[in-house]
Amino acid sequence: MKIPKRLAPLLDEGLIDEVIGQLMSGKEATVYVVRSGDSMRCAKVYKDAKQRSFRQAASYRDGRKVKNSRQARAMEKGTRYGRQMQEELWQNAEVDALFRLADGGVRVPQPYICTDGVLLMELVVDATGDVAPRLNDVHLTEARALELHALLLNQVVRMLCAGVIHGDLSEYNILLAADGPVIIDLPQAIDAAANNEAASMLKRDVDNLAAYFGRFAPQILGADYGTEIWALFEAGELHVEVKLTGRIELDTRPVDLDSVLQELEETRLDEDARVRRQQELSAN
Repeated sequence: MKIPKRLAPLLDEGLIDEVIGQLMSGKEATVYVVRSGDSMRCAKVYKDAKQRSFRQAASYRDGRKVKNSRQARAMEKGTRYGRQMQEELWQNAEVDALFRLADGGVRVPQPYICTDGVLLMELVVDATGDVAPRLNDVHLTEARALELHALLLNQVVRMLCAGVIHGDLSEYNILLAADGPVIIDLPQAIDAAANNEAASMLKRDVDNLAAYFGRFAPQILGADYGTEIWALFEAGELHVEVKLTGRIELDTRPVDLDSVLQELEETRLDEDARVRRQQELSAN
């Protein structure tokens, strides 16, 4: 086949030895099967921003920081250099997330290198050695759906324990490998502690799983695992072996308005006293 332009430097540098063929073309990248020595891998070639149908929405960029102030200013102004930096930040987010999640025991493809807009990583295969199918392309029994749903909820929990939320999780970016599901496509992954929309994105990911597996096991649809997982995370009680129930007990006790008002008044008085002490020190 004709060698894609973006893969030519990897061939020249010996990072890959052969381009076998195109695996898929998605909203953000085109993926190729390549050979590196005796190993089959995949090369994800990111599309330019103008070609992508998946836009870098502000909700995904929230919490992503750059250390260089010049780069940050350029990104805010939207200059050519700033757009280039934004592209690098977008692509590096996936690499960073893959390494972070792999260290946290999350089932993701092993990343090898990311250079010039190309991510070289593990090729996920099924029991026969062929490219693993997407979850969406697999017919499930009720028992298998319940099993996979539980496994993937645990992966979501592991991701959150590592401080990461996928942000676009669905049956379309989960591969069914020989030894179980593998989560892919992470350039929009967010930092759970830094993003203001983390709770809603986590719940959307979990609800997407419920909607899919609920087709085969309707009992899943009555649970609310997303809210439960986030509540445990906020309370500092989330861990990789947590037992989820899918149920949330709401606090229906009436609010003690007098106590709330008293606490607010005490806070105001403390602040007034602090300001007075500061003024006295300044006068002296």
